[in-house]
This record gives sequence, C-alpha cells and structure tokens, in this order.
Amino acid sequence: MLRTLAATPIAEVATVLTINGEERRLAIEPWTTLLDLLRDKLDLTGTKKGCDHGQCGACTVLVDGVRVNSCLKLAVTLDGCEITTIEGLGQTGHLHPLQAAFVEHDAFQCGYCTPGQICSAQGLINEGHAHSRLEVREQMSGNICRCGAYTNIADAVLDVLEQEDAA
Repeated sequence: MLRTLAATPIAEVATVLTINGEERRLAIEPWTTLLDLLRDKLDLTGTKKGCDHGQCGACTVLVDGVRVNSCLKLAVTLDGCEITTIEGLGQTGHLHPLQAAFVEHDAFQCGYCTPGQICSAQGLINEGHAHSRLEVREQMSGNICRCGAYTNIADAVLDVLEQEDAA
C-alpha cells in the first residue's frame, strides 16, 4: 500500500512595511522577494526586473535610506523598514531633484535602468561618500546601463551633489 503525505501549507507572514511613506500591513509568502512584492502584489512597477541575480541594479530601491537590490531581499526580512521606490521620490507635478537632473542631462536613453539609477544615486547622496566624477562612477558601478549613458548619469548626479553643497 502506497501512502501519500500531504504537504503542510506554509503560512504567510504578517509584515509591516512603510512603502513610499505609507504604512502597509501585509501577509507575505516567505519566499517573496521585495522586487516581486513591489511589482506583482503592490503594482509599483517603476522598479524593474533585470537580471534577478543582483548583478544589474535595475531593481535598486532604498531600504531605510540605503541602496538595496530588491531582487535579493526577501520581503519578510524587512519587517518594520521604510522602503522608497522611484514612485516615492517625486510627487505628481513636482520632480525630485535627481529626476529633474536626469531629464536636464539626458541621462537615459531607453529608460529601463533609470529608476534603479536614480534610487542608487539617492542612496549614494545619503551615504555622503561620492564627491568627484570618479567617486560617483565607482559608487554607481553596480547599476548597468546597456545604452551607455554613464557620462550623462554622472553629470546628473554631480549636478545634484553640487546643488546640495551650495545649499
């Protein structure tokens, strides 16, 4: 006689995340990445899925102000954290300074990497480590642009850094 054992269902985990300033109480399957939660469950599709292995930076968001590849973070491990996506940086009718600088410096071509680039740039600014073109390029090296807009991206980030230094 062959016996079949039924698998015990894995329960969703109650998690509280503040996403773009809004507290969200969520029931999340333990294997759900932050990227999949944002895109598939919360319809915040500005964060892009690129390589899904943490190598391209397209999925970069800010977790408590720090740059994170959202494809590598399980959402349930971020209970109590503040998540900022590209949708949370600017406001309708008012671009964030980095968004405005990217437009002004034509720091995108296809635009696929742009949300991750901008979130990474904000994290770089938060960290306060980059002050020169070389440092910006080094600190942004985890974000790949297949169009090759690196010079314009660095120009945009440096522009915002200079504006902040002047303020």
